[in-house]
Amino acid sequence: MFGISEIAIFLILAVLIFGARKLPELARSLGKSARILKSEARALKSDGTAPAEPGTDGTRVIRGTATEKPGPH
Repeated sequence: MFGISEIAIFLILAVLIFGARKLPELARSLGKSARILKSEARALKSDGTAPAEPGTDGTRVIRGTATEKPGPH
């Protein structure tokens, strides 16, 4: 997919944009995020539950807020 020259250009641009001192910190945070995502995906898979679809639990989402469906209480 990528050759050596493309990877070298990417690394040079990363050093220029972020600086050599910030790259190890960025790599650590990226690795930590990947581990968390992987562990959460494994937990969901082992539970056998799928993420809930919006609106399936009696709520509706409007512009990022959740409200109860109107109806008799």
